[in-house]
Amino acid sequence: MNLKSIKSNQVVLFAIALMLVVAGYFSYSSRDITVSSNIVSENEVASIGDAKLVSSNNIIDGNTLNEISIETSAKEAEKDDYFATSRLGRDTMYSQMIESYQNLLDNQNVSEEQKTVATQEITKINNTQNSIMICENLIKTKGINDVVIFVNDKSINVIVKTEKLEQNIIAQIQNIISREMNAEIENIHISNK
Repeated sequence: MNLKSIKSNQVVLFAIALMLVVAGYFSYSSRDITVSSNIVSENEVASIGDAKLVSSNNIIDGNTLNEISIETSAKEAEKDDYFATSRLGRDTMYSQMIESYQNLLDNQNVSEEQKTVATQEITKINNTQNSIMICENLIKTKGINDVVIFVNDKSINVIVKTEKLEQNIIAQIQNIISREMNAEIENIHISNK
């Protein structure tokens, strides 16, 4: 097995992992979240026909408030699932890559040079995973509810769970990523979900 074969195995594993992540995303996004409630309480039955004070500023009944609450909860669950699914896909890809390199190390027909490369790649992947974990935890200490980080060669994509990205938070995230992952600021891409 030569170095080209190792690199082609890497590409194949990366492609498979990427397909798994995309398939998981499409599987999740194709689900319909439908919640309906047809249960009427005794108080609602007893109050049928009673007069209600209505403000012209806020014309929202209890059912509308419930629907808004359900929609908000569904959107929050979707965001939570995005971060959990993304982390799972990323970690699965790294595990598969490490397993592939480990198989090379265990193969008796592989040269010592190839085993050295495989060992270096395993170390590189483990260091990247550790750096990602440290960065995600440090970013969460800055008031971010959830975060997922993807590393692609020198490019680092950071997706944070927040409604609005403020300049001071962006600067703090860039500082953490730059320091912990030895990354250039121009290679750090931050977005919110």
